[in-house]
Amino acid sequence: MNKYTQYHDETTAFHNETMIYFSQCTPNKVLSLGELLRLTSDTAVEDFAERNMSREQLAEKGVAILVSRVSFRIHRIPQENEKIIIHTHEEKSEPLQFVRAYDINSQDGEKLVSGISSWLLVDVNAHRIMPIKKFDEMKMREPTTLTNEHDCLPYGKIKLPEDLSLFDERVIKYSDLDSNGHTTNSRYGSFVADALPPEFRNISFKDFRLNYAKEAMLGEKLSVFGKIDNEQKKISLVGKTEQGVSFEAELFW
Repeated sequence: MNKYTQYHDETTAFHNETMIYFSQCTPNKVLSLGELLRLTSDTAVEDFAERNMSREQLAEKGVAILVSRVSFRIHRIPQENEKIIIHTHEEKSEPLQFVRAYDINSQDGEKLVSGISSWLLVDVNAHRIMPIKKFDEMKMREPTTLTNEHDCLPYGKIKLPEDLSLFDERVIKYSDLDSNGHTTNSRYGSFVADALPPEFRNISFKDFRLNYAKEAMLGEKLSVFGKIDNEQKKISLVGKTEQGVSFEAELFW
């Protein structure tokens, strides 16, 4: 049996060794967008947990940390049965957002995916966003001042074109939910992939950005609108429910 490890190094960066399994791949035998989101967010959650900031420990403080925006540069998408190492670390926080960086490499050090993400601190009782300084006051971890340059697109507001067309519709089902009863953040990558026109299912995308807005709830209809810009080699997408925008995304090829 293969043995994979998770560990922190002397810089407090967290490393997760794993393999891309059959069930995580598309029919093209490469990692799916949904599984890319799941692997990176699960690695971040495990990093927090190993530093005594598990979901349960955060809940005792009345807070949760939720992913808000992600941006990935795809140098080469990981393939079925490929062994990879996911590296992640916190960077200097913004006033209302934690900042986290990722690098996914092959076992021989080839850079596969690099990324940057932002995370919100939420008061679970009042259901409101809290400033990061409130978390620093809890003394659960030592804040970092680390900042690096990144080769991926910056996370941030996604500017959508006006003339979008309906690409897909679906209803949020029970299997879309996580153990908190919320739509799992990685499912939005699947919503994006399922909305793509068939001719884009074999495209090797270079950049993927996704912003979470308002959660799509169980039983709600999610309508995904999009536009293809062949000049910029970009697909813009927005998912909406009756409650408003649920997510926005961009894919570049």
